[in-house]
Amino acid sequence: MVVDVYRFPAIATVAMPALLAGCGSAPERPNAPRPTIATPSLRETSQCLADLRAMSVAYRMLPDRDFGNGCGLSGAVQLVEIGVPVTGITAMRCGEARAFSAWVRNAVAPAAYQLLGSELASVQSMGSYACRNVVGTARAGGRRSGHAIANAIDFAGVTLKDGRRVTVLRDWTSPDPQVQRFLTTIHDSACRRFGTVLSPAYNAAHRDHLHLEDDRAGFCR
Repeated sequence: MVVDVYRFPAIATVAMPALLAGCGSAPERPNAPRPTIATPSLRETSQCLADLRAMSVAYRMLPDRDFGNGCGLSGAVQLVEIGVPVTGITAMRCGEARAFSAWVRNAVAPAAYQLLGSELASVQSMGSYACRNVVGTARAGGRRSGHAIANAIDFAGVTLKDGRRVTVLRDWTSPDPQVQRFLTTIHDSACRRFGTVLSPAYNAAHRDHLHLEDDRAGFCR
């Protein structure tokens, strides 16, 4: 299947690793049932793609895939250019890609400049699509993570143009008040843009990243 790339000029390139990293982590048994994945409507996806184009975000459309066991892609894209280089991202559901692109542009980048005195050089993530369960809490009960349907991304930190790095793992409790304010500001902004946001304040499994999920759950920790 040929996929189209929607590209716009004068925007920095996003790193593009293997699209489906982690999809092999849920092997199927012969003749086992294949739980279907929740899918956005064609109308939702069409509007989302139009929103990305209006934002001058370049993306590659990906074919829908159901890998079984509650894992797969539907209405997903590979972000190509959002204005700031981003490492570690693979397939993302369109709504997640839209929320993430807007958050980086309109929250992370301005906060870095205003609070830390430097423009963003890049954003580091710990991945988006991965066929796996929720981790870090006994209450999950084997439930699939938002990552299993490419509807979540784990934000690890940023690199500034002056050479500094700010990471969730190292700086969440930084003694530098401006660094703490930066992380608090972008966390609070994420809570207004994503349905679920999990930070080191939630549990130890999130000590090194912010989990950002477009699920309308209204859960922010």
